[in-house]
Amino acid sequence: MKGRDIRDWMVGKIVVDKERCKGCQLCISTCPKKLIMLSEHFNEKGYHFVLFDGSEECTACTMCGRICPDMAIEVFK
Repeated sequence: MKGRDIRDWMVGKIVVDKERCKGCQLCISTCPKKLIMLSEHFNEKGYHFVLFDGSEECTACTMCGRICPDMAIEVFK
């Protein structure tokens, strides 16, 4: 499309199922943009879960979703 920047097509976001997340932090160390952080809150199982900072810098690379052993992360473009 005319007038659109390539970054418009690369913006992604992730959604974390906080009840499935056990806070292993693999996604935190894998995210190349460092957009995932550990929450101060606990889920119902007593684990700190991860949060996505909502940044538009996410490229939807899917590395966080692929490394998650609990399949708690969905990646969207």
